[in-house]
This record gives sequence, C-alpha cells and structure tokens, in this order.
Amino acid sequence: MARYKQVDMSSRLLPVNLEAQLVPGTFAHALHHLIDELDLSAFDARYCNDDNGAPAHDPAMQLRAVLFGYSMGLVSSRDIERACRDNVLFVAMTGDAKPHFTTIAAFVSRSRDAIATVFAQVLAILGKEGLVGREMFAIDGVKLPSNASKHRSGTRADFLARAEKLERAPRCWWPTYRDLKRVFLQPQRLS
Repeated sequence: MARYKQVDMSSRLLPVNLEAQLVPGTFAHALHHLIDELDLSAFDARYCNDDNGAPAHDPAMQLRAVLFGYSMGLVSSRDIERACRDNVLFVAMTGDAKPHFTTIAAFVSRSRDAIATVFAQVLAILGKEGLVGREMFAIDGVKLPSNASKHRSGTRADFLARAEKLERAPRCWWPTYRDLKRVFLQPQRLS
C-alpha cells in the first residue's frame, strides 16, 4: 500500500515581514517607494476630519492599492478590496489596511484632478532620473518614434509652456472605468 506524508492542518503562528515582501527590482517595490517621493497634499483638501470624525485611509496607501491593482489587471474596486485582503503583495503595499471597496471607488472618482497632478510629478521624476527616453517611446514592447531632440529643446519659456501642458495632459489620460476594463480585460497575446 502506498504511503504518504501526513498533512498537518493544526494552527501555526507565522510572522510576516511586510517590508520583505516588496522585493527590490520589482514593480511593487518601485511603486511603493515612488509614492513616498510624491507631494500628495492635493488629496488633503478632501478630508475635513481634524477635530471630529473617524480617521481616513491614507491617500498614499489608496493610491498604491489602485495603481498596483491596475497594473495587475484589477480595475474593479471589489477586486482591489479582495486583493488587499488576500494577496500578500497588496497587504504589503497597503500596510494591511484593508480598505472597503466603496472607499476605493470614492477615492478614484473624487480624486481625478489630484491623481492627474501625481502623474505629472511621476513624469518629472522619471525625466530627472533619465528613465524617460528622448528618442523612442515603448508601450508593451512596441517601439514608436519620437520627435524630441536636443536641437528642438527650446527656451526656458518653451520649457515652462511644455511643463504646464504636461500638468494638464494627465487629466485627459486618466482613464475611465470603461477604458480600463477594455484595456486590462482584453485577451493578452503571449510573446
């Protein structure tokens, strides 16, 4: 008769170091630390609970959960809530906060302008670090030519005008739920 190792389902105490779950070199690690570098004061105007009311979820935590969820193909606030409860990477990203799906949905719908300024800051950080190319822009491995070059850089006034345009651009880029559903839920090609 075949012999098998015994399966022991008794309770155990397993320590989890959430910081160690965010492995350097991964997108989760980069996103977690990138959010720390951003000025998120634009979100503070929404919260009027200084003297009374319950403490609110930190906008940085909610932004991490939403952006990480979108990167993983989760566009539904219910799916993001479930991931924050069940997936160890989401638990690490949110510090085990477990936001409710209505909180996530309200954050996304009410913070459209603030999130647009965050995207402008991200573009500025990527440009400062040299991570935004000047000759090519690639989306999912597709290379598209760019017209940026050193001789077309322009004057300081041109730079300020372009910076203002970059501030406005993410407001147009912030996708609607329908756009996200179409992009993230379409069948992916394997390369």
